[in-house]
Amino acid sequence: MQAKSYELNDFVEMKKPHACQTNRWQVTRVGMDIRIKCQGCGASVLMPRRDFDKRLKKVLPQENAAD
Repeated sequence: MQAKSYELNDFVEMKKPHACQTNRWQVTRVGMDIRIKCQGCGASVLMPRRDFDKRLKKVLPQENAAD
């Protein structure tokens, strides 16, 4: 299985929605730990990269790609 690639400020969708029923997150920190911010309520979650990779469903396409 190929690892999904994500970078800082990418938007991702997780396997389960947040308690506010939003499933859109922004990656705000990348390293050994990954911090993601809920786009619905603004809550921030820090988790180990291994757990993040397990829970990640897909990386969402950029809406306004700079050329």
